[in-house]
Amino acid sequence: MAQTVIEKIVQSHALNLPAGHEVRAGDYVTLVPDHVMTHDNTSAVMGKFNGLGVAKVHDPMQPIFTLDHNIQDEGETNLAKYRSIAEFADKHGVRHYPAGRGIGHQVMVEEGYVKPGGFCVASDSHSNTYGALAALGTPVVRTDAAALWAAGTVWWQVPRTIKVVLEGELRPGVSGKDMILTLCGMYNQGEVLNAVLEFAGPGVASLSMEERLTVANMTTEWGALAGWFPCDTTCLAYMKERKDWLALGGVNDRIGDEELAAWTSNPPASDADAVYASEITVDLGAVTPHIAGPHKVQVTTSLADMEAQKKKVHKAYLLSCTNARLDDLTEAAEVVAGKKVAGHVEMYVSAASAPIQEQAEKSGAWQKLLDAGARPLPPGCGPCIGLGVGLLEDGEVGISATNRNFKGRMGSGEAEAYLASPAVVAASAVAGHIAGPEGWDKDGATPARALKEFDVKRDAPPVEILDGFPESHTGRALFLPTDNLNTDGIYSKDHTYRDDMTPEMMAKVVMENYDPGFPALVRTGDVIVSGYNFGTGSSREQAATALQAAGIRCVVAGSYSQTYLRNAINNGFVCVECPGLSDAMRKAFADQEKDGAKTVSSDDPLTLDFQRSVATWRGTEYGFAPLGQPVQELVIAGGVENMVRSKLG
Repeated sequence: MAQTVIEKIVQSHALNLPAGHEVRAGDYVTLVPDHVMTHDNTSAVMGKFNGLGVAKVHDPMQPIFTLDHNIQDEGETNLAKYRSIAEFADKHGVRHYPAGRGIGHQVMVEEGYVKPGGFCVASDSHSNTYGALAALGTPVVRTDAAALWAAGTVWWQVPRTIKVVLEGELRPGVSGKDMILTLCGMYNQGEVLNAVLEFAGPGVASLSMEERLTVANMTTEWGALAGWFPCDTTCLAYMKERKDWLALGGVNDRIGDEELAAWTSNPPASDADAVYASEITVDLGAVTPHIAGPHKVQVTTSLADMEAQKKKVHKAYLLSCTNARLDDLTEAAEVVAGKKVAGHVEMYVSAASAPIQEQAEKSGAWQKLLDAGARPLPPGCGPCIGLGVGLLEDGEVGISATNRNFKGRMGSGEAEAYLASPAVVAASAVAGHIAGPEGWDKDGATPARALKEFDVKRDAPPVEILDGFPESHTGRALFLPTDNLNTDGIYSKDHTYRDDMTPEMMAKVVMENYDPGFPALVRTGDVIVSGYNFGTGSSREQAATALQAAGIRCVVAGSYSQTYLRNAINNGFVCVECPGLSDAMRKAFADQEKDGAKTVSSDDPLTLDFQRSVATWRGTEYGFAPLGQPVQELVIAGGVENMVRSKLG
């Protein structure tokens, strides 16, 4: 039968499939990724790996370590962490890249680890970036990474695929960043949540590789589990360029001539009659520059409307794994050439990698940015993740070419962050308010047509409950009346990279960026009920374990970020998907939500029947997605670490 390209890639990387079985969306499979990348969180993964009692890494060629998040911190604690990561890598023969080499996803692409038809994962939510090179790139969590080091495999549920057909070409002054911001704002009700987005159509050929990397990177913010671009002439030219660049450094075995020939003659692709869940058609010629924010990527405004507001900015950022490649830096440099950043604005620039900075320096783009008043930062994440210098302070407004603008992520929770293309960031820095370059055509039409739904939902059969898994649970419901509750809100960046946080300490700070009063409300056995896309954002697993530490028994939501779901299940924390109950509570507590309540406690008990896959509240039953055997096994084992430990003896 016909398969999508994602199903084919999964099929080629799967283990222990039944004879003759063809992978389909919805299947739970065991996969062997080509590579698993970890960054500063390598230290936390090391702790999990060492806790498994495993003597050596299963396949030293599989992991890749890149230090990129907290590289501006030269304190002894952080430097000691970095040294321990390097020592671990040397001991086990793992390839690793030091602070200053670049952002991990860019390193993976530059160094030739990501290939068409390949499957690469990373313990970071922006591994979707790899889809720009016709690879399947998707995030895993730290627990997954430790299990991969130990056993070389990871579990995955094959997602549905949505085809995004691109027609026409982007107009001058409109970028791939504008395209993805526009789509994030147009389809912001979970239409693509946890899907793979396969970009197709004649318009793909008009997008450069750097634009594809930007779009694939931000399919995460759109809610997708992965984004995928075809292996066409642009992709093949880029892979040839990578091969030649690696050869200059003496690396001749990472991308071979035979591979290039195979990708050319038989590129990975979906079958003509493959089954898609839905389809979106995008007229690239109708896309206009857009701004996202504040606080949410899904809230977007056209540059024309935003410019009229003359929104004052205090800081501008040209950096991150999204928009800090050579074309981005060059585009911004041309905007500021011969001009100066406004007196009240601080502009920060950081290349996605050291080689990119070197290229920008040779081209003159880097110096143009510095001459305009931009302040250079080393190649890394920095302000994008709320680390290092240049963070937003109370009352400030930032305009950024990054991928996220969650409240409190780039500094103070009392600041506002907006997202835009590199050219708009540069123009805003010069103007002192959100603005585009002079002379831009900002008019346009609706670029995307209505989403066509093709999938058919089926009733779930009764679930067999394994020994050790509860048949039901009854507890008090704590309703959080919000959609897209992100992991920064659940567990703040201020604690994410601290290795000394005990469960008791985590319980005291859980939800502090969403509702500071939450810890005082929680009772052991409570059940959180929330809106849609719960746990979106960063891949920090503490957003699940902190709720466990606080005594929460499980979370019920309309839908989840898949990364959050992995974190929860991998730690034996039950998550239930029940849109009916979520909608019912939102209606029941509409008055409290209108009054600004962040957390509403329900006096009526909530019962979850895991055998019948039914939630009962106020006498009404609501069906939820069943928790099948793979999930139950992980919960019974107390998480994937215990399961791996048991398997490896």
